[in-house]
Amino acid sequence: MEHNHSHAPKLTSINRAFIIGITINLLYVIIEFGAGMYYNSLSLISDAGHNLSDVAALALALLAFRLAKAKANDKFTYGYRKSTILVSLINSVVLFIVIGGILRESIERMNNPVEIQGFSISIIATIGIVINAVSAFLFFKDKDSDMNIKGAYLHLMADAAVSLGVVISGILISTFQIYWLDLVMSLIIVIVIFFSTWSLFKDSLFLTLDGVPKGINLDEVIEEIKEIEEVTDVHHIHVWAMSTSQNALTAHVIIKQENFSDWENIKKQIKHELEHLNIQHATLEFENENENCEDADKKNLI
Repeated sequence: MEHNHSHAPKLTSINRAFIIGITINLLYVIIEFGAGMYYNSLSLISDAGHNLSDVAALALALLAFRLAKAKANDKFTYGYRKSTILVSLINSVVLFIVIGGILRESIERMNNPVEIQGFSISIIATIGIVINAVSAFLFFKDKDSDMNIKGAYLHLMADAAVSLGVVISGILISTFQIYWLDLVMSLIIVIVIFFSTWSLFKDSLFLTLDGVPKGINLDEVIEEIKEIEEVTDVHHIHVWAMSTSQNALTAHVIIKQENFSDWENIKKQIKHELEHLNIQHATLEFENENENCEDADKKNLI
């Protein structure tokens, strides 16, 4: 069977990527929002709102990574790893709020259309393409290792695409004076935000409810454990996410009677195989094939 390793990214490199991304995007948000107000461009204001939510998302994700590295204590025995999942959920909710704000402004703009300076909008949006593309590149290497990093990468790439759309609409407005294109572009931004946010919301809510993380097939996990020669069966198995990059498992493992004394080596084999399946923390309860789960005095909790 083919195995894939999943490694959590190093905090030092991610810390640097987040700080750079937060700084340059925050500066751009200030410029873009100011330009949007000055030139009466709803698409620029909408895009600034989206970029601001990304800045907040990056800041919360960085906080979550720092919390995830904090040591466990008697109050939080797993530490604060779960905060990375909660941050993803909060980020998605914030983005939905941003969508509502943009839609409200769009409705008001329909009733009160204004003249737009398309060329100036294109220049500002072009800067946005560069800012978002550079920011996304900072997370490219680690985008498949963690939900928050992937979310940051996808949002920034989506922002770059949206900025390109704003550039095109700005050119068309400047050339043909089609002022309603600014409103259309703001609505397209809303659609882009919604679909990218819905996926993040669904995945983070699923993990918050301790669903089996994406990429882990429970039947495959059971079969992988049962492929070990000394194991006859597996039951009472539970898999959940401890964070956006670490998963946990508990299970009862039945071992052949003649091999029961060798449970320590069997445990090492199982944990090794589980690491290949992206399960980093396993708690295994061993039973010999002649006992059942009610024989608690015979169990060995590892």
